[in-house]
Amino acid sequence: MTRTLSRAACIGGGVIGGGWIARFLLDGTDVAVHDPHPDARRIIGEVLDNARRARARLISAPPVPEGRLSFHDDIAGAVEGAEYIQESVPERLDLKHKVFAAIEAAASPEALIGSSTSGFKPSELREGATHPERIFVAHPFNPVYLVPLVELVGSGPQDEAVLDRAADILARTGMHPLKIRREIDAHIADRLLEAVWRESLWLVKDDIATTQEIDDAIRFGFGLRWAQMGLFETYRIAGGEAGMKHFIDQFGPALKWPWTKLMDVPEMTEELSAKIAAQSDAQSGQHTIRELERIRDDNLIGILHALRANGWGAGETLRAMEERAFAQAHARAAHAAPDPAAPLELHRAKVGGDWLDYNGHMTEFRYLQVFGDATDAFLGHIGMDAGYRAQGLSVYTVETHIRHLAETGAGADLTVRTTLLGFDAKRIRLHHEMIDGSGTVQATAEHMLMHVDTTAGRACPMGAPLIDRLAALAPGQSALPAPDHAGRPIRDIGWPLGEPA
Repeated sequence: MTRTLSRAACIGGGVIGGGWIARFLLDGTDVAVHDPHPDARRIIGEVLDNARRARARLISAPPVPEGRLSFHDDIAGAVEGAEYIQESVPERLDLKHKVFAAIEAAASPEALIGSSTSGFKPSELREGATHPERIFVAHPFNPVYLVPLVELVGSGPQDEAVLDRAADILARTGMHPLKIRREIDAHIADRLLEAVWRESLWLVKDDIATTQEIDDAIRFGFGLRWAQMGLFETYRIAGGEAGMKHFIDQFGPALKWPWTKLMDVPEMTEELSAKIAAQSDAQSGQHTIRELERIRDDNLIGILHALRANGWGAGETLRAMEERAFAQAHARAAHAAPDPAAPLELHRAKVGGDWLDYNGHMTEFRYLQVFGDATDAFLGHIGMDAGYRAQGLSVYTVETHIRHLAETGAGADLTVRTTLLGFDAKRIRLHHEMIDGSGTVQATAEHMLMHVDTTAGRACPMGAPLIDRLAALAPGQSALPAPDHAGRPIRDIGWPLGEPA
């Protein structure tokens, strides 16, 4: 069971700190920030713009109401009342010690304190701390608001309870907490990245490859495999039907060959630095950093969507995140106690720029998405939650009729009004109206739903609470006027083929 976090503090709002702020804030957590940089508000604002854009594309569930963002002139003001504190200041141990001392002087004794450090060990961070046991490493990956991994590191078995609390909190925001068995310099992921980075520097220095050629080797080659299977599982497949043991036996001797320079580090001379910078500018200098961030985000979202569709890797984390978001939306709708004698307003959406077709209007499949999400909201309203589905019971859509009535443009705020047209032991009939902010009906949809036993693969009678809540809704809903188009098939307009209307 994940823990609810109501207030977090972020000390440092740069690339990593800004990502933490966005992840917490978009999950509905109030975030207090301290960063003395004169451009901190602008930088954080731009990170939030990217994060909001990415979140809207990533998750189809209704957005969680954002938490409140506040800026504070000192650390004491930021950490007051915070349950979780994330430090993301520059990688200087003396600076981190100074920040931790200020945090401990003002924070609640129960507050957890995570550090975004990519290299320092918890034992180093804790030097001089008043309550060292609550300081730990929580190392994320850029962009923090999209990449789910966070490495959690303590100093020993005595830290398990603290790391478990942190894992619960961070999992709620859609992260994948990875608890490291014991502390080590640079943790796990950065040690792997350092090996690739070091070898890449040699390849550039020795004029074997340019920065773009190295990046191409990764993004067109093994990087695609790593994104979904990592290292060892990829090599397991490379071993064929004989598996990993065969792969090791076949390629193990090559480890002794002098292929790499992993134990040597090229001196970062001014000449090498300038060479790398010039090649990097030639490679992607035509884009601003913000443009590159948005390109990166869009590609990551596409990869995550593919993994979610296959229920694999980070896609499982995304799916769980979406399910929590839908559950929260359904809970908010149920808490609002809609009038059963009026159409139920259970789902809202906003038309993003990527929802448009070549005519500049909302593309066809997005209508089905909005109406499908509204149906899910209704099913959640009558009690079809994860617990109900765990019994092997669910509701499937067996027929849909959508009418497109207006040109829905970018930025439109949509509300779906849902009416229960009828039900019996196995079926539910719904009508949706999709309305924009001006009250104009943009489209309607009629759905026939069937209750099924998912194990047997056939229809079956509904159980509690679905049938009971439908019965409670029926008197009020039946008093509403039925739409005159409900139940009508698409007429055969009878135009002779090849003749104009």
